[in-house]
Amino acid sequence: MKLFPVPDRPILHLSGEREILVIADLHIGLEAHLSWKGFHMPSQTKKMTDELIRMSEGIDALVILGDIKHRVPGSTRQEHKEVPEFFDRLLDVYPRIEIVRGNHDANLEDFIPPEVTIHPASGFVLDGIGMVHGHTCPSEEVMKCRTVLTAHNHSRISFLGPHGSGPTEPCWLRIPFRERPPEELVVVPAFNPNLGGSPINLDGEGLLGPVLNDSRLDVCAAQVYLLDGVSLGKLGNLMLKGREYKKRKIL
Repeated sequence: MKLFPVPDRPILHLSGEREILVIADLHIGLEAHLSWKGFHMPSQTKKMTDELIRMSEGIDALVILGDIKHRVPGSTRQEHKEVPEFFDRLLDVYPRIEIVRGNHDANLEDFIPPEVTIHPASGFVLDGIGMVHGHTCPSEEVMKCRTVLTAHNHSRISFLGPHGSGPTEPCWLRIPFRERPPEELVVVPAFNPNLGGSPINLDGEGLLGPVLNDSRLDVCAAQVYLLDGVSLGKLGNLMLKGREYKKRKIL
């Protein structure tokens, strides 16, 4: 199985006996949550659906690494309407859809058509690749795979500007393990473009979840890539000191 990030998209293409697309962190209902805080943004669900439909030709399966919905606990009117519509449209073009349950996916069965397979938060294995959201410990089966895919962190890289603050961009991470198996952990960026995330290169901030805090991971040796394919090198060489960053940001 070969892994190909789709250029300029937070989508991973797995190519082997089957052709598989992998995405993560849809957070359908995010915009309703933001509106309660006074930020009014258009829903991204139709845009995400249309994009996945355009990508569906020749694809055998779609895998979503968790956080289909946004609100926890409970659910919003937006989720009740848009989550079923999202999957009903995609089932017309994808022969198989599989989901790993994320930390925002309580009562997900109430929203998902029965044709969609929902796996537990501990993950599952598809064509030799381990799949997990990342907020809880993966199963032994997942951790026996050569490659494990995870999400949950909404991975972004920060660029330091002249006054301290700077833009952040979504990014891919390929992190080697010191002990094998697995050999490599691939972090998939969030699919919803309205979703933010904490920069992964602020020293002292840490990463979320037990998967990315596994002591066997060599996080400093992680290779960082922007969505357009540009390699930024190793994460250890891109770190910004959190205190200095915040101090300069105030000035």
